[in-house]
Amino acid sequence: MTQSRKPRIAVIGAGLGGAAAASLLQSAGYEVNVYEQTPSFSRIGAGINLSPNCTRILKRIGVCDRLAQTGVRTTHWVSRVWDTGELLLDYPMGEALEQRYGAPYLCVHRGDFHALLLEAVAPGTIQFGKRLEELEQKGNVVKLVFADGSRAEADLVIGADGVRSRCRELLVGLAAPKFSGNVAYRALFPTSLVAGMDLVDYEKWWGPRQWVFLSYFIRQHRDDYFIVAVAPQAEWPHETSSVPSSREEMRTAFAGFHPNVQRQIAVIPSATKWAVYDAEPLEVWSRGRVALLGDACHSMTPYMGQGAAMAIEDGAMLTRCLDASKGDVGYALQLYEANRKNRTIAMQRTSRANTWLKSDADPDWVFGYDVFEHEIVPPARKSA
Repeated sequence: MTQSRKPRIAVIGAGLGGAAAASLLQSAGYEVNVYEQTPSFSRIGAGINLSPNCTRILKRIGVCDRLAQTGVRTTHWVSRVWDTGELLLDYPMGEALEQRYGAPYLCVHRGDFHALLLEAVAPGTIQFGKRLEELEQKGNVVKLVFADGSRAEADLVIGADGVRSRCRELLVGLAAPKFSGNVAYRALFPTSLVAGMDLVDYEKWWGPRQWVFLSYFIRQHRDDYFIVAVAPQAEWPHETSSVPSSREEMRTAFAGFHPNVQRQIAVIPSATKWAVYDAEPLEVWSRGRVALLGDACHSMTPYMGQGAAMAIEDGAMLTRCLDASKGDVGYALQLYEANRKNRTIAMQRTSRANTWLKSDADPDWVFGYDVFEHEIVPPARKSA
């Protein structure tokens, strides 16, 4: 049945995907409240790269230009053989890429990005310290119960609460995240520590099996350099997703890599180590008036740098589907799944293969995708 008013929406999680979805929905005229379990915003010291399929949406949100002023408009993607330094790919980006796709490729500080997205959400929308405990669907209303005893209700709940999603647990059961057998080391340091070294905007060293060493600038003046490097590890014995690491541990993990890699490792002041999780495509994205978004329904390995982009694309498509359904929440969620699943499954599989732009330089299917121009297809009819 079509509602006479736009549905009230509760977004669970104020991460990148949740904040972007909230901003897009509010711009479309929806009443939105965001519930975040952490006590406050935390500026995580890490880098993130944003391709044109994502920055195109950020233009709509109104944060792309400000983000470009703080981050780096990447000029080249360079891929090399891990030990010899042999050039595998030098893919031009910069103005040529921006003209081709109508949006820039940016490398930025994740904290700067997150802060801008939160600013794009209407004041008073986000409530911190709200850990979801229960969901109860009654008729056209979803009742929410939080760990602090508070309650809320909405006509639609969007679970944007990450790989360990409580919404997914309540909706379809929570399969424990599968450790992939790889870990990712992260480190951020001033470029001045490697003065005289010929650094490029975005450089990826490809080792045997799953070994990769990626580094890129994340500030406009190129005075901060970020490393994310993946190496095999048999087990992940920790309860948390990340633990402190060190340059000594990284030296051991990347022994034999090119001297330019060793020079970067030698100057890092500190490092963290993150478990890399992998997941099979989720069959069910929604039930009733509760839907999942981003890592909650299609978490993927980080090898394409598309995790955040997929969550933000989700929010844009969900907004379009709600508008197209004219208030029919159930049909909107069917449209949402029908128009997102194939793309996110392709991303999951391509990322898992870990060959993205190793030597192939035709990224049109990723960078050229425009969620606002994508023709919305109807959901497949269920067989009788």
